[in-house]
Amino acid sequence: MAMARASSGLAYPDRFFAAAAYAGFGGSPNSSSKGVTSKFSNDVALLLYALYQQATVGPCTLPKPRGWSPVEQSKWTSWNGLGNMASIEAMRLFVKILEEEDPGWYSRASNFISDPVVDVEMHHNLKVELATKNEITLPEMKTIPTENGNSVEKDVMVEGVGSVSVYDQWVAPPISGPRPKPRYEHAAAVVDDKMYIFGGNHNGRYLNDLQTLDLRNWTWSKVEVKANSEDPVRVTPCAGHSLIPWEGNKLISIAGHSKDASEVVNVKAFDLQTYTWSTMKTYGKPPVSRGGQSVTLVGTNLVIFGGQDGNRTLLNDLHILDLETMTWDEIDTIGVSPAPRSDHAAAVHAERYLLIFGGGTHATCFNDLHVLDLKTMEWSRPSQQGDIPSPRAGHAGVTVGESWFIVGGGDNKSGVSETVVLNMSTLSWSVVTTVQGRVPLASEGLSLVLSSYNGEDVLVSFGGYNGKYNNEVNLLKPSHKSTLQATKSGTPALGSGSGVQNATNGTRDVDVEFEAGQEAKVREISMDNNEPQIIEINEVSERSIAVLKAEKEELESALNNEKSQSLQLKQELIEAESKNADLYKELQSVRGQLAAEQSRCFKLEVDVAELRQKLQTMDSLQKEVEILQRQKAASEEEALAKQKQTSGGVWGWLAGAPPTHDT
Repeated sequence: MAMARASSGLAYPDRFFAAAAYAGFGGSPNSSSKGVTSKFSNDVALLLYALYQQATVGPCTLPKPRGWSPVEQSKWTSWNGLGNMASIEAMRLFVKILEEEDPGWYSRASNFISDPVVDVEMHHNLKVELATKNEITLPEMKTIPTENGNSVEKDVMVEGVGSVSVYDQWVAPPISGPRPKPRYEHAAAVVDDKMYIFGGNHNGRYLNDLQTLDLRNWTWSKVEVKANSEDPVRVTPCAGHSLIPWEGNKLISIAGHSKDASEVVNVKAFDLQTYTWSTMKTYGKPPVSRGGQSVTLVGTNLVIFGGQDGNRTLLNDLHILDLETMTWDEIDTIGVSPAPRSDHAAAVHAERYLLIFGGGTHATCFNDLHVLDLKTMEWSRPSQQGDIPSPRAGHAGVTVGESWFIVGGGDNKSGVSETVVLNMSTLSWSVVTTVQGRVPLASEGLSLVLSSYNGEDVLVSFGGYNGKYNNEVNLLKPSHKSTLQATKSGTPALGSGSGVQNATNGTRDVDVEFEAGQEAKVREISMDNNEPQIIEINEVSERSIAVLKAEKEELESALNNEKSQSLQLKQELIEAESKNADLYKELQSVRGQLAAEQSRCFKLEVDVAELRQKLQTMDSLQKEVEILQRQKAASEEEALAKQKQTSGGVWGWLAGAPPTHDT
């Protein structure tokens, strides 16, 4: 065992005690929790107290307080609720919660932190070399620890666009260029043989840099982002987000935790041609802001499930963003939804079934598998077969045809060491390989992408957190055996058409193995007494070839049957589409008639409104006429009366009548 200085942060338990001291616990088991509530909300302070007690004292064995103090009751309830959680896991969860609440704590905790020392286990056959900043690493032998503690040396050769000489084993390629900062909970995507890394968490700080690894020559470089004059965008540092390649020249960044988080999920796009960020305007009701969710591209739709919001509330809602119309839609599903969770993995099978595996809450991890039928929007929890993985969260996954590869994660005790694969048609698990020790592949929050070299698929992992932040790159080339192994056991579980794909893959695999057997020389690496030996197989037995031929014939027969059924289904589909076309024409005709009737009704409503207005006007005019008539009659009566009074005056005098005198 050797000791090596590390500049990327303290290892456990030193990192935990530094975090505890910063939070107000004094950094030792005997310290109190004074001052904690002044930095955090009551709920967070109670959880930190419980985790601190669990890490330093162990599971709660004290009797429940009988007093009337609500504080003591709450502290006991929070601690007792952790059950038998391991001490190291309580330490890790304590630090993780502190980083979520105060991302910059590590940089401000210099008074609590001494020189970090990290234990690095040095195997007898492992050479550790410190490269200078500008050094270019040449192709070399890289040691990957295996499950039994031994080391298997694998040749990693880079020829042209690159080739890897081993299957189903993780190897470290020769990397050049300035490496990105170690990080976890970042996001990764591949476009044009380049892996892009965006954001993440480094020493408690959120990042917003964009890095790229050229997968043809394994060279890192930083993407120099240009200002967007038309749409000035401030790219907020974030972690726990998702990165989706789109239209061949864009990267879509969606959701994630940040220091200044908005109330709803934001969608941003990076243009790989102009090197500018822009905000993608969306319509409809967007989901609440979150991180640790899964985002799966299905056709032209992004399917978002679960995660954790800014108040640390776990979610299990489902939303879909249509990338053509940029419209959000919250989906009401049927069946029993998965429990609220974050840091799970998701994949789509046959463009119809959404698979959700694992994830966790604040104190529990899952290994359940849930399936959502995207046509009926119904959840189900089918039975799993094979080597069912242990509970985990913070893992990563990619699909290769029918196979779903899962790497890394944590299970509340340690990092998960095995790489597993699920056949999505049979729902059967198998183990591809297992690593040993505290290596980046057994980390939480690592990324995993799929690339291709010379027609062969390659898995590429980066980063992660397993007590220290990592920036290592590892790759694995899956063999046909690893994708075929799960297919041979179990029966098809998802979709009636999956058997066609299975038979096709199976025939191809048998062809490859049969042709390999004809080559007369196969090189394999095995372990005997902890020393690698080269075994040369000069001939393959006729019996093995006969077995392979028989399996091939059976698969070809099954394939022919499936093709026949497929043709029949296609014919039925054509007939159904023809009927659908006729019905659609009828529907369009009815829609046209309905539109004409609606237009006529609208005109009638307008005419009725005008007539009502005219009637109201006529009523008003009639009242005015009646008033004028009454006024006219009154005026005429008054004039007649005056005429009678003056009829014996002037007119009588003119007529020569003598005036009358009153007596």
